[in-house]
This record gives sequence, structure tokens and C-alpha cells, in this order.
Amino acid sequence: MESIALFTLVVPFIGALLAVLVPKQCKWTAQLFSLLATLGTLALAYSFFSAGAQSTHFNLLSVGQIELFGFTVDKVSTLIAVAVVSLGFLVSFYSLGYMSPANREHAQTGDPRYYAFLLVFIGAMAGMVLSSTVLGQLLFFEITGACSWSLIGYYQKESSFKAGLKALIVTHIASLGLFVAAAFLFKATGTFSIEALAQLDDTTKTIVLCGVLMAAWGKSAQLPMHVWLPDAMNAPTPVSAYLHAASMVKVGVYIFARALMSAGNVPEIVGMVGVAGAIITMIYGFIMYLPQKDMKRLLAYSTIAQLAYMFLALSIGALGSRLALDSGVTYLFNHAFAKSLFFLVAGSLSYTAGTRMLPQLQGIVKGSPLLAVGFCVAALAITGVPPFNIFFSKFSLMQAGFAMSDQYPWLTPVLVIALIESVASFGWIMYWFGKTVLGEPSEPVATAQPLPASMKFVLVVLIIMSLFSSAIAAGWLA
Repeated sequence: MESIALFTLVVPFIGALLAVLVPKQCKWTAQLFSLLATLGTLALAYSFFSAGAQSTHFNLLSVGQIELFGFTVDKVSTLIAVAVVSLGFLVSFYSLGYMSPANREHAQTGDPRYYAFLLVFIGAMAGMVLSSTVLGQLLFFEITGACSWSLIGYYQKESSFKAGLKALIVTHIASLGLFVAAAFLFKATGTFSIEALAQLDDTTKTIVLCGVLMAAWGKSAQLPMHVWLPDAMNAPTPVSAYLHAASMVKVGVYIFARALMSAGNVPEIVGMVGVAGAIITMIYGFIMYLPQKDMKRLLAYSTIAQLAYMFLALSIGALGSRLALDSGVTYLFNHAFAKSLFFLVAGSLSYTAGTRMLPQLQGIVKGSPLLAVGFCVAALAITGVPPFNIFFSKFSLMQAGFAMSDQYPWLTPVLVIALIESVASFGWIMYWFGKTVLGEPSEPVATAQPLPASMKFVLVVLIIMSLFSSAIAAGWLA
């Protein structure tokens, strides 16, 4: 397993180097090496399952008795690794069609810089998920920030440069939380291992977990460090789908979940702060996406609100509910597929019709039935309608939350607010579904060009996963 995990981590970085050295073949290099990394995560999951599905730790780099970097292979890391790396491959494959002169909104071929940074990002996500130390998490945390800066500014417009710089600065400030967490953890235990969190006294544990939470809020665009995500929509849409729906914004959720799973008894204050931050962010995200007409900006604010649900689940888990903690992890997994689908539907509309402005789109079902189905499935999945994937995570969250409200009565109004947001979100997104998908085609839709086969393939895969990923997650974590 150690060799497979190392292979999965290293392969995308090798591919990124080759994409730069052999620029004429960069797009095919990206397909090959992102596919190899995906196969590596699947092989790792299979090896883990074959070995009895017991959590395993590998120490890769130490100084004396101090572990600097290693791998943790367990049910959560293998599940999330498969999601973030395989979605990297799907986005790379989608880019074959999207990053072309035929794109009506952005007629630009993907250059080596695009594919190289995409591969580096895939490798950094694999490292982040598998890392067994806070120091390793911090390293890959910063690498993802640098990649995000470059990819957000890919179109080299002034607005793109400003958006990329904003993302880099905000997430780098957030990383100070991980620096604090690493320092206090090492001072108290003499190690950077995440598992050492359980050895801390309550005061030190609170400081470390709050440091992780600060970093998590920044990376996952939670108030007050949310400001970078809407502007990041200047990036190419495949980048938005991968970095800002499937992977980068999930880094914060993942490192918080990993810390909670390793910490043993968590001080109540951590859960209370997490719940407060989550519900405030959820309300803000919903209010802000109401006036949006640009489909990607609407989805950006929707993502902020959806990430708040994950933090709400994990924070209730910090108060003592294992079901809530599991629902947060499955929410992360399921949302990655559904929101990626939604972003790539937006990108497909840009490619075919030349616009993603919602008021200009109508009659999509007659112009492109596949995009209409993708829009419908993504809308129903994101808003938690059964039998789509996010419903099962949201249901588990509510079940766990109301069960915990016997012990913490203040959770009841929090959960009622979350339910109201969920229903209102469903109503608003379905309003736009009726306005854009149904009716007679508007001019941009009527004159739309066909989608390339690579883009169609990825949309079909994500539609299927938006139906069945919850079964995969539940079966794997059982």
C-alpha cells in the first residue's frame, strides 16, 4: 500500500514536468498521468480493502524520532482520495473539448501551463488527503493555493489576476492557523502526527483545533474568509468545477474532519464555534446567490452555503455525534460529484451558446437534452431531493442534529434554519430551472453548437455518480 500511495502522489507531478518539457503533447500527457493517478487511488482502495480495511500508517520522512511526513490509509482517506483524483481526471478529459478554439465564450486552446498546474493540483490533493502529519497537510495546503492562483489567472485579464491574487492572499492568511496548530502540537507532544491530537490536554487541544478550523474556513470559503471564491469564477470553467467545487474548497472540510477523527474527546467550545460559523455562512451564502444572474457566480455562493452544511455536520460531530461526523464526510464526497456536474453544465452552455447568463438562456431541453438532464439532476442533487446523492447526507445530518438537540437544545433552531434554507434553495434553483430549461429556445440556445464527445462523456459519468455516489460512500464507510 505504501508504494501505491507514493505512486499516486508522485505520478501527477511527473506528468506536470513532462507537460512543460513536451508542450505539443501536453493535453495528452495530462490525460495519461491523471488516469494513472486515478488508477493508483483505486488500487490503493482495493489493497486497503483486501488487507482487512484496517487503518494503516506509513512513516516516509523523519528526523530522529520526529515524523515529518507519512501516509494514513483508512476508509476516509481512500474514499476522498478516489473522489478528488478521479474528478481531476474527468476535468482534464472534459478540458480536451472545452479548451479549444471552438469554445464560443473563451476560444483558447489549453497550453502547457494549464495542464501542468492541473496535474500539480491533482498530486497536491492526493498528498493532502493521505498525509498523516500537520506538516504534510501544511505543505500541500500551500501548493494548492499556488496552483489556484495560477489557474484563476489563466486568461491573463486584469480581473483574473486580481481574483487569483485575492485567493492566494486569503488562503495564505488562513494557513497561519495550520502553522499555529503545528507549533502547539509539536511543543506538547514532540511530533507533528495528527494522531497525537488525542494526547493533548483540553486547552492545547482547543488551540490546535481552532487553528485547524481557521485554516479550514479560509480554504473552504466560510465567513469571514469567503471573499475570494466568487471572484475566482474568472477561471476557466473546468478549473472552477475542480478547484472550487470538487477539491480545493474541500481541503478545509477534510482537514477539520481528519483532526476531529484523531482528537478523541473534543472540547465543546470547538463544536459550538463551528456550528455558529456554519449557520451564519449558510444564511449569507443563500442570500447572496439570490440576485446572481451569472450561473457560475450563483454556483459559487451556493457552494459557500453547501460547504457550511458540511461544517455544520462536522461541528455537531465534534459535540459527540458519530453519525453527524460520518454525514459530513459523505456530504463532502457526494457534493464533489453533484456540484462538479453543475459547474460543467454551466461550462457546456458557455461552450455551445456563448453565454452562461441565466436570463439569456431558455429552452435548453429542446436545444440540448443532455444539458437539460444534467441541469435537472444537478439541481435536484444539490438541493437534497431523493433519490439523489446529497439527500442521504443531509438526512443523516438532520437525524444526528435533532438527536443531539436533547443534550444541546440550542441546536433545534439552528437545524430549523438549515431546513428552511434547504427548502428555499430548492425553490430558487428550480425557479431558474423553469426559466432556462423549459420553453422555446432563446437565440443563443437555438444557435448552439454540438458538444464534443469528451464533454458529453464526463457529463454522463457525473449524472450517474450524482445518483449512486451515496451508495458507494455509505457502503465504504460502513
